[in-house]
Amino acid sequence: MINQLVANIKKTGAPIVVGLDPMLNYIPEQVQQKAFAEYGETLEGAAEAIWQFNKEIVDKTYDLIPAVKPQIAMYEQFGLPGLAAFKKTVDYCKEKGLVVIGDIKRGDIGSTSAAYAVGHIGKVKVGSKTYAPFDEDFVTVNPYLGSDGVNPFLDVCKEEKKGIFVLVKTSNPSSGEFQDQKIDGRPLYELVGEKVAAWGSEVMGDEYSYVGAVVGATYPEMGKVLRKVMPKAYILVPGYGAQGGKGKDLVHFFNEDGLGAIVNSSRGIIAAYKQEQYAKFGAENFGDASRAAVETMVADIKGALENR
Repeated sequence: MINQLVANIKKTGAPIVVGLDPMLNYIPEQVQQKAFAEYGETLEGAAEAIWQFNKEIVDKTYDLIPAVKPQIAMYEQFGLPGLAAFKKTVDYCKEKGLVVIGDIKRGDIGSTSAAYAVGHIGKVKVGSKTYAPFDEDFVTVNPYLGSDGVNPFLDVCKEEKKGIFVLVKTSNPSSGEFQDQKIDGRPLYELVGEKVAAWGSEVMGDEYSYVGAVVGATYPEMGKVLRKVMPKAYILVPGYGAQGGKGKDLVHFFNEDGLGAIVNSSRGIIAAYKQEQYAKFGAENFGDASRAAVETMVADIKGALENR
C-alpha cells in the first residue's frame, strides 16, 4: 500500500492528508438539524451528522488529495453508531481512490496487538469465511511496549501489503516529557527512529517501507535529524496549520525528490468555513471552503519545496 500512497501523491502533486476528525461543533447547523430530524438528538443522530459532513468534504476534495486520516476517537465517542460512521467513511474514501490512514494509535502486546492489527488492516476468520473488519490501508501505532507491540502489525503488513506509521516525535507540547529524554546522550525519539528504520527494512515497497513514522511539524529541527535516521520511512507530519506548522518549516521532512513525507491538516481543512479567510463560503458551502483550504495548503507546501 505504500506504493499506492506514493503513486497517489505523485498523481495529485499534493503531499498532504486530510484529517477527518469531526467534532459536532465543526459540523454546520443545517447538517446537524437534518440528521437530528431523522434520528433525534441521539448517538445515531450524531453519527449521521458526522457521516454526512465527512461525505461532503470528501466529495469536494478527493480529486485534489492522495489520502485521508480519520481519527477513530472522534467516532468512538458516539459509541457503536459512531464506529459505524467510521467504517462508512473508510469504505467511501476507498471507493473514491483515496488511501486511508486509520489514526488509532494502538499499542499492546501478543494476541491483543495481533487482534488490533487484524481488526484494522488485516482479515479475521469466522468459521469458513474471512472478513476485513475496518480495512484501513495504514494505521498509527504506539511503540511504547517495544517490538512485542509492533511485530504483530508487521506480520499483517507483510500478509496484506499494508502499512503502519509509528509514533516517533509527536506534535503536542508535552511530548518531550518522555520523547526527548536522553539515553546514552541521545534523545529517545532518535532511538525509536532507528527502530522504525530497522522494522521497515523487513517490509519494503518499491521506494519506501511499509513502516512509516509520525513526526510533528512543530519540531522541524528534530524532523531534519529523523529524516536522515529513517531515509526509507515515509513521515506522517501532524501539526500543520492550526497547531502552528507552516510549509517553510516542513522542507526537511522531505527527501530531495520531494517525496518521503505527507503532511496532515485536520480542522484547518474540515472546519475551514469557520476561518475568516474562507468565511465568504458560509456554513452552507462548507465543502467548498474545505476545497479552497486544500488548495492553499498544497500551494504553501509546494512553494516551500521549490524554494528550499
